[in-house]
Amino acid sequence: MTRPGQSWGRYPQARQRIVPLTDRRQPLPQVDGSVLPYGNGRSYGDSCLNPDGTLLHLRGLDRFIAFDSASGVLRCEAGVTLADIIAIALPQGWFLPVTPGTRYVTVGGAIANDVHGKNHHGSGNFGHHLRCFELLRSDGSRQVCAPGEDLFAASVGGLGLTGAIVWAELQLRRVPGPWMEVESIRFGQLDDFFALSAQSAHSHEYTVAWIDCMARGRSLGRGHFLRADHAPGDAGRHVPASATPMAMPFTPPMSLVNRLSLRPLNALYYHRQRAPRRRDSVHYANYFYPLDGIGDWNRMYGPRGFFQHQCVLPPANARDGIAAMLGEISRDGGGSFLAVLKEFGEIPSLGLLSFPRPGTTLALDFPNGGPATFALLDRLDAIVAEAGGAVYPAKDARMSGRLFRSAYPQWPRFQAHIDPKFSSGFWRRVME
Repeated sequence: MTRPGQSWGRYPQARQRIVPLTDRRQPLPQVDGSVLPYGNGRSYGDSCLNPDGTLLHLRGLDRFIAFDSASGVLRCEAGVTLADIIAIALPQGWFLPVTPGTRYVTVGGAIANDVHGKNHHGSGNFGHHLRCFELLRSDGSRQVCAPGEDLFAASVGGLGLTGAIVWAELQLRRVPGPWMEVESIRFGQLDDFFALSAQSAHSHEYTVAWIDCMARGRSLGRGHFLRADHAPGDAGRHVPASATPMAMPFTPPMSLVNRLSLRPLNALYYHRQRAPRRRDSVHYANYFYPLDGIGDWNRMYGPRGFFQHQCVLPPANARDGIAAMLGEISRDGGGSFLAVLKEFGEIPSLGLLSFPRPGTTLALDFPNGGPATFALLDRLDAIVAEAGGAVYPAKDARMSGRLFRSAYPQWPRFQAHIDPKFSSGFWRRVME
């Protein structure tokens, strides 16, 4: 469970002041030291933390301003969550144009991290569907930012450092209803994933793979490839997702995801589907947000929290680089339950610090095991750096400044747009 001032990975711990902003028309509160916007705390590391500073808690900016059900144009405050948008838009035949793996992020957070989803190859990032947003700066000025402007490019993926986004206008997309037609294909090795991705990019809107990162030898990279499209149906009949079936009621004294449980859990998940191919009609919540069905699932990693490592490797080096990373994880034995593998398309990101770019992205969770976990993550970072790839700041709590600056070469241009009052633990760390 996150609380104001904590990230979803629950590492690192930080002491900071929490100041709410509940009225989009009011000026920024006057505080000593630096300030950073904070939404629903779904970033994994320290990009949403400001140790020894102030967090401007924006979750109270949760009002809808306008929605045109004929065009799908929605204007809302920055603290509105993606779940809030789905609740009002889907019954009228509209859905998010891009969504990450949880619907509990705020609109402001989605912009600040320029989130992506399973349809990147056709729809790009969240920022591609923004019409405009208002940015509140520490000098009291307000600027409505639109695509093509420098401050728009700096703020989309800008980690909340250019000012506080107080409202945004978004173009939604038409859908026939809440159901998805999903095909699950079991594959036996990494090369099969790349073949399925190439084939599916032209035939399906959404593609993603869940892989067994504990597999070895000829089975390295085996998993399940999921490709999907919105299913025909009655757009006026909104069927809600089922009630949360389970939740983590407390934080166990140690991580339940560990070296003893990882290999059998990954093998069990791989073999859960007996047929090579399976087609189902699936509710959108079960397809897009499977982990949202487990309340406070981050607690299962225990009091020390966990790390998520998400990287992207360029096409020329992706296959060998991903294989090297999976081999390193399997040998270490301290890997992830259900790693996620996905191909990004060719659509250029609009943000100066946006993470998505052409290539293959791999996301994994690691329980915080102290120095051994840091050493494994450093080895993975070395593979990413050698391949010319990048690590996602929204998921990071420990990458080096050298890796960040080499992977995001536009950081000097971005730095010129940082609000002088705004800072974060992440930014100070990678700029040291």
